[in-house]
Amino acid sequence: MKYTIDKQEKYSLLKLHEEKLDSSIAPSLKSELITIHAEGINNIILDLSEVKYTDSSGLSALLVGNRVVQEDGGIFVLACLSDHTTKLIKISQLDSVLNILPTVEEAIDAVFMHEIEKDLGDEQ
Repeated sequence: MKYTIDKQEKYSLLKLHEEKLDSSIAPSLKSELITIHAEGINNIILDLSEVKYTDSSGLSALLVGNRVVQEDGGIFVLACLSDHTTKLIKISQLDSVLNILPTVEEAIDAVFMHEIEKDLGDEQ
């Protein structure tokens, strides 16, 4: 699996450098998302701008990432989805479960908003 990771203070940005998110990539993506989370990163942005095709095993990897991050009160954001991936997520009715934004910049904003809301909740 080809990818780059940019670790920031509040989040990690993982960019997948693959055209297909399918059964050949999904297990590696799952383990990488779990590893990033285990390193103490609660907010993960997954940039899928290079991914043109996704199948059910790819969706499964996305759901694993979403679950492990949300269990610790973090946010998992998908950015730059292809039309194919967006349609698959909508058909699977996962658009109400997953956080999907059109750009990485908006995903970063969503992470900071999530952190602010979490901090406000902790104060009450």
